[in-house]
Amino acid sequence: MNALLALSRGIDWLNDRVGRFALWLILASAIISALNAVVRKAFDYSSNAFLEIQWYLFAAVFLLAAGYTFLHNEHVRIDVLSSKLSPRGRNWIDVIGIVFFLFPFVYETVRLSLPTVINAMTSGEMSSNAGGLIRWPVYVLVPIGFSLLGLQGVSELIKRVAFLRGLIDDPLVKKNEKTAEEELAEFVLAQKQKDAK
Repeated sequence: MNALLALSRGIDWLNDRVGRFALWLILASAIISALNAVVRKAFDYSSNAFLEIQWYLFAAVFLLAAGYTFLHNEHVRIDVLSSKLSPRGRNWIDVIGIVFFLFPFVYETVRLSLPTVINAMTSGEMSSNAGGLIRWPVYVLVPIGFSLLGLQGVSELIKRVAFLRGLIDDPLVKKNEKTAEEELAEFVLAQKQKDAK
């Protein structure tokens, strides 16, 4: 099990680095969007390439950061139901969800997307919009992003099984991190205090 936990840490490291890289793509997208707006208003010039690179970057963030989001336990959950379960119950639900839902979904998505990616690469498929970009770079994000998500699924499955065997602490408990609700509550409280002054 120690070798599997080491593998899990390696996958976590990889997805953490990819997710941190994806954060910079958000900044790049915002800068390109702002520059596009300024150039369009100031010089009455626009290019479909500017618009397409924005959605390429958005796709990259969404797809590449899926594993990062899973690593940090930020995917949508039905907490109303799972919060009533014991830690072992929540981890068993994750094991079942990963094995019977995540892995088949990732497998099928990668399997079905690869022919499209290969076809776009070999044909040099371009956007149908005037001045548009080549398409294969955005297509290749689908199998890469889902492969990273699948790898993170392997890591999370290892952690859930290790917890169920009593080898590690509950991986679903966030350590020294505030929940979104706690952050919102602090923000609202700070705003009320600011308004009261």
